[in-house]
Amino acid sequence: MRIRDNSPPPAEFQLAPMIDIVFLLLIFFLVTYQITEQEKDTRVSVPTSSEGSQEARVANEIVVNLTADGEITISGEVYTKDELRQKLERIVEASNLANAGGGDQQPVRIRADGTGQNQQLFEVMDEITKAGIWNIRFAKRSPK
Repeated sequence: MRIRDNSPPPAEFQLAPMIDIVFLLLIFFLVTYQITEQEKDTRVSVPTSSEGSQEARVANEIVVNLTADGEITISGEVYTKDELRQKLERIVEASNLANAGGGDQQPVRIRADGTGQNQQLFEVMDEITKAGIWNIRFAKRSPK
């Protein structure tokens, strides 16, 4: 008579699923890195502030870069003030259709150059509010 061994087989490390997970993580980090790099403009030197907190980024946040000479860019594309307002109005309109009236809560972060003129910054803020957006934040750096 044969005696059967009822113990479970030894546990093995499954390599194929681990490779799949590593590749998915690699793709995820590459894609998110490219998105954040598109939003940065190296010509903008954001002012420093020791007070306040740097709030976490929101997924659908629009980053508006304002250089010292008054150039407005979003994701590397240059806009005039009127073009900026029209673009944001279209975004608010699409958001209102999708969220049933939540377009005014569209987050916008302004990365203004610290050496720029305040008048240009206030003009950009005016265009953003004319487009119907009230959720405006400012980018800052912590002092070293």
